[in-house]
Formats: sequence, C-alpha cells, structure tokens
Amino acid sequence: MSSMRLVSGSDRVRPLSSLAAGTHATVHRVQPPGGDRVDRLVALGVTAGAPITVLQTFPGIVFLCDQTELAVERAVADTILVKPAEE
Repeated sequence: MSSMRLVSGSDRVRPLSSLAAGTHATVHRVQPPGGDRVDRLVALGVTAGAPITVLQTFPGIVFLCDQTELAVERAVADTILVKPAEE
C-alpha cells in the first residue's frame, strides 16, 4: 500500500517493473521483501543512487546497473524502487 502512494506521489518513485525498455532511472531504494534478497542486490551494485537502464521487460526484467547487466524476476523488480530520469 505504501508503494502505491510512492508511485502516485510527486516524487515519481515507482517499481523497476513498471518501466519500459529503454528507460533510464536512478535507484531510490530496495524494499526489504524478506530473506537476504536485498543483500544480494546490494552486493551486485543495486544501491540508492545507482544509475540503471532497462534493457528488456519480458519474460524477465533485464537492466544495466552501472556496468553490470542483471536479469531478475518481475517479483524482484517490484522491490526495486527507482526514480525515472527527467525527459
């Protein structure tokens, strides 16, 4: 419920899974879904302030974070909150 407020708010923060291929954004934060998933993402460089580019949205989400290409399931991409770059 709180993520819905973030999406509709003026800060434009939204889940990575909601972006289209080719979109540039900056990681805002990773929501802790439980387990050690957040630690794995952080170890791969998915941290607040990291620039990302969405490369593919189907069947999984493929994105470039700094210089690392990552592929994650949509449920994982839902936990990564990003702020799209200004058009």
